[in-house]
Amino acid sequence: QVHLVESGGGLVQPGGSLRLSCAGSGIRFNIAAMDWNRQAPGKQREWIASVTPGGSTDYTDSVKGRFTISRDNAKNTVYLQMNSLKSEDTAVYYCHARLPVRDYWGQGTQVTVSS
Repeated sequence: QVHLVESGGGLVQPGGSLRLSCAGSGIRFNIAAMDWNRQAPGKQREWIASVTPGGSTDYTDSVKGRFTISRDNAKNTVYLQMNSLKSEDTAVYYCHARLPVRDYWGQGTQVTVSS
């Protein structure tokens, strides 16, 4: 059975940092392209960052220079380091694994940026 479990969300003040983790099990993690997506209240889910099996990364413009995606294949885990957080980063953050035959989603973790 496949599981993607996100952790690390919470409440943080503007300008602060959080590190999200997504631990995968039941999948061949080392061949999966991994994404982070987010969904703010009243908005559609949006892609924000990707890391390929080889470690190449890509980001949506709104998080470039502030967020860093990384992976540790030995731990079947992908991370999202979020710095200089803004109120508009408030959302539920989802981990997404893309494999050749199908993809999988985690359950999400809430990030709230507020003073």
